[in-house]
Amino acid sequence: MRVHDLIGIGFGPSNLALAIALKENGPVDAVFFEKQATFGWHRGMLLDGTTMQVSFLKDLVTMRNPASEFGFLSYLRDRGRLADFINHKTMFPSRLEFHDYLEWAAAPFADQVEYRSEVVGVTPVSVDGVVDHLDVVVRQGGCADELTTRRTRNVVIAAGLEPVLPPGVVSGERVWHSEELLDRLPSLRDPRRVVVVGAGQSAAEVTDHLHGAFPDAEVCAVFSKYGYTPADDSSFANRIFDPEAVDHFYGASEEVKRMLLAYHASTNYSVVDLELIDELYRRHYQEKVRGTERLRIFNASRVVEVARGPRVTVEFLPTGERTVLDADAVVYATGYRSGDPLTLLGEAGELCELLPDGGLRIGRDYRVATKEEMRCGVYVQGATEHTHGLTSTLLSNTALRAGEIAASVSMNRSYALPR
Repeated sequence: MRVHDLIGIGFGPSNLALAIALKENGPVDAVFFEKQATFGWHRGMLLDGTTMQVSFLKDLVTMRNPASEFGFLSYLRDRGRLADFINHKTMFPSRLEFHDYLEWAAAPFADQVEYRSEVVGVTPVSVDGVVDHLDVVVRQGGCADELTTRRTRNVVIAAGLEPVLPPGVVSGERVWHSEELLDRLPSLRDPRRVVVVGAGQSAAEVTDHLHGAFPDAEVCAVFSKYGYTPADDSSFANRIFDPEAVDHFYGASEEVKRMLLAYHASTNYSVVDLELIDELYRRHYQEKVRGTERLRIFNASRVVEVARGPRVTVEFLPTGERTVLDADAVVYATGYRSGDPLTLLGEAGELCELLPDGGLRIGRDYRVATKEEMRCGVYVQGATEHTHGLTSTLLSNTALRAGEIAASVSMNRSYALPR
């Protein structure tokens, strides 16, 4: 059986950046498996007018290699828009344009990526008690009976984020997570009322989009805060996303790690760009002046029941007063969580070391610490906030993280265990 140097699980921005780093660092026999039919990154939220929340300089390569041919500026030149973008005077391209950049960067790697291929397990190959290879079991073409096995010396898990729905909520014809928004909207014809649950950037963007897309519909925003919280993107706070912040966090005590995560949650979680907050408030106020409220804000509130219809019961937390809303759709913009790498690793996961809290023990180079008999490299992109901090899992750090993993794979051809 052919033995690959590396198999990547998932082919979103993280493993795309890794493919580029491997190409630029030297020849490595790598193959990537992606369960989607084509390259795509949060397609359901590519809303008109939405922009990236990170600078275009934090693309797939620039922080690692400013001279790379895969940078955002190279993309603009290739598309014939470099001068136009400069004249635009912005550091934050539209989300639609950045997605086009990602597709542009992914195109040259088509021969290394097998789409419609879902990894269902990783099996250690043991010879004389030593694991030098891993067998990756792949379901191809979306058919349960089409399983193939590929062998590798290293595996890199970058399976992306999983949408989160509140306990008891089940996605259905009229109840969606925000990640499905653009796919679901064509089925929503002339709605009278749509309910949006959530207080973060996605919730505000969905509320804004629905309010504009359906001028005769009532849009009800439900969240437990009194108002949307502005994202802290000030210059000093943004230092949490500097490359050195990963080193600082990784070497800190568990107490300091908890403090840093709590202090800087407002840079990333359940927060909204101030410009969008002001726009929604302006609209809400003007509708009050006109006496025709289409944008209804149920603040300090929570959804306590969603019955058939859907019929949504909203409770105002300070008083317990309840309001029943008959809706055409309910959109939950309730965030994402990193998938658990152990669910993909299968038998190989039994050879991985865990921290006292049950999380994976991960080295600074993103290599999972393993038992002595495991000589293969198991790397994780994402799901490292507990060890490497906020910065490590986000687009801000993608280029550097990919470079560090590529360097580690090259250095660990002798299968030295991580420290």
